[in-house]
Amino acid sequence: MKFTLIAGPCAIESKEMALHIATEVKAICQALDINFIFKGSYRKANRSRLDSFTGIGDEKALSILKEVGEELGLETITDIHESHEAALVAQYVDHIQIPAFLCRQTELLLAAGKTGKGVNIKKGQFLSPEAMTFPVEKVRSTGNEKIWVCERGVSFGYSDLIVDATAVHRLKKHAVPVIMDCTHSVQKPNKTEGVTGGDPSLIETIALSAIATGADGFFIETHPDPKTAKSDPHTMLQLDKLKGILEKSMKIRNALHA
Repeated sequence: MKFTLIAGPCAIESKEMALHIATEVKAICQALDINFIFKGSYRKANRSRLDSFTGIGDEKALSILKEVGEELGLETITDIHESHEAALVAQYVDHIQIPAFLCRQTELLLAAGKTGKGVNIKKGQFLSPEAMTFPVEKVRSTGNEKIWVCERGVSFGYSDLIVDATAVHRLKKHAVPVIMDCTHSVQKPNKTEGVTGGDPSLIETIALSAIATGADGFFIETHPDPKTAKSDPHTMLQLDKLKGILEKSMKIRNALHA
């Protein structure tokens, strides 16, 4: 199976920014023989504060996703938060993502599955790898076998996440590809100022550990200047650091498959 990278900005901010990021990442992935799926949230619903950025408008953001995919010949993915969004989003993207907090929402999973699109289910921060069998079963019940599960850490206390090095191996028992979310795994949630914190210096460590334990792909949110991003500025990877991490990761993967 070809290694997959799901990458892009946390949220769609503009077509210019989306095209810039997608073009840069596409070139890196072509050089390293990685399957690239461009990601951008068309709307942010899981926000800490009422005044947090939620998007530039649903139709505008979805249209940008579709245009970037068509212009660069890329598959695209975005996340949904309510079941009625699935049919709309399916008109614009190739894959649908289920947020970690919502991975047990039956109607949401069924609606995503019924679109026939690929479904990337993020593992809840509150679930064991074994418990992900039930979200997978819900999507499979629709006849849709295009399913991935995505590890993104486990809640630890009130303000941190931990990543279990055995998680990828255990998730593989569900017989679906396993993606490692290398950026949300370094989050520090529940900060008192209402903006999720994080430590991007750990992204490379998470990535190298995951690929060494058999991950089939990475999820990485990236931006040329994360501190100016409208969403998740403290966890996104600076774009110019992506190539080095992927080069190291692919060396490990190639060595393991030699």
